[in-house]
Amino acid sequence: MSQLKLSKETWSSQSIFILAGIGSAVGLGNLWKFPYITGEYGGSAFLLVYLFCVLLVGLPLLIAEITLGRAGQANPVQGMANLARENKASKLWSLLGLNGVLAAGFILSFYSVIAGWSGAYFVSSLQGNFISQDVATIQGDFSALLSSPWQLLFWHTAFSLLAVWIVSRGVKNGLEKAINILMPALFAILLILLGYVVASRGFEESVTFLFQPDFSKLTAEAVLVAMGHAFFTLSLGLGVMMVYGSYLNQQSSIVKASIWIAVADTAIALLAGVIIFSIVFGNNLDAASGPGLLFQTLPVAFSEMWGGWFFGTLFFGLVVLAALSSAISLIEPAVSWFEQNWGIQRNKAAWGFGFVTWVLGIGTVLSFNTWSDIYLFSDKTFFDSLDFLTANIMLPAGGFFMAIFVGWVLSKEKLKGELGLQERTLNQYRVTLRWIVPVLVMIVFIYNLI
Repeated sequence: MSQLKLSKETWSSQSIFILAGIGSAVGLGNLWKFPYITGEYGGSAFLLVYLFCVLLVGLPLLIAEITLGRAGQANPVQGMANLARENKASKLWSLLGLNGVLAAGFILSFYSVIAGWSGAYFVSSLQGNFISQDVATIQGDFSALLSSPWQLLFWHTAFSLLAVWIVSRGVKNGLEKAINILMPALFAILLILLGYVVASRGFEESVTFLFQPDFSKLTAEAVLVAMGHAFFTLSLGLGVMMVYGSYLNQQSSIVKASIWIAVADTAIALLAGVIIFSIVFGNNLDAASGPGLLFQTLPVAFSEMWGGWFFGTLFFGLVVLAALSSAISLIEPAVSWFEQNWGIQRNKAAWGFGFVTWVLGIGTVLSFNTWSDIYLFSDKTFFDSLDFLTANIMLPAGGFFMAIFVGWVLSKEKLKGELGLQERTLNQYRVTLRWIVPVLVMIVFIYNLI
């Protein structure tokens, strides 16, 4: 591939880049997965390990991926080819970028289906369908949603259309405008919900659950789950932060921006945890109710609590906003690749890629009903197979090889120029990427496989 410069568009400011990075990192993982795995693994002890893993694995990799993006000055595939040639390394390093583009597409295909659930619940809450409903009815409604391919397809389509439309409008007219609306709205809803639960009877128990350690409940499995989630929550290994980093000007600090993104992502996950567990405990529900916490347990609470219609609608609106901010970031790596390397206009690239992921998403739609007894690998449905492939193979591989490239292949002078770190700090960072991060990512990789 010939040397290509990224499109002339760049982020208007470092603040916009940070908001975009936060938007990419904050998604269903924060509002859906984080609360329920915290509940399953004992709360605060798990949280402490998770925070340590973010510092040890997540943040160094986030800095590395953004560095690759700005240094490569192109989409993930071309950017890695540029850096490989500059550092006299194998052309095969471009496959690292391609791995990210493909993983983002696969994830988007089923992410939009799951995000569609939040859209359905937002509308349902807005219509007052959860008011005074019993547990059996709410759980039955969720089962009915999953068993209806047409309902799932409708919400999958609606969510996909909105996400693709935003990206098709470009960096400034699409991504930036959306981020300037989505992120303040997300923060505002979080604060409103937090203000409500602070006065609730479950708030104190929620804070105790999250922030008072009980190491007797901490197992080896919990540590590995915490490490895995610390890696996945920051959208690492997908090429997203790489392409976002390629839009970042040289005057902006990668390290400071990365710290802000990691801190904000973690803070939002914690706030969401406090909000969710306050509602759960305040209504005498089970904090360790697994993936059903968001779509089965919480609606029960909203049906019984004072102001349940208002706060339930706000909450599911929050989930939709978080999912949308992540979805648009998953589209961008592929669109930038098609635009720069294949000469396809952004508008056509976005809608074309969106159509492919939408079609692939139909397999996930059917996995919950018509194809629920059809397995691709062992006992895994189409959805389970895609989830396993991306989460357990493609993303860890992306993170592992990014750490190797920045730690061993990228010249020290180039890294120092991008990060602006003092010699001692730079050496410590390179040691972390060379030895600590790859080993920990490989441990998570092997654990997930076996």
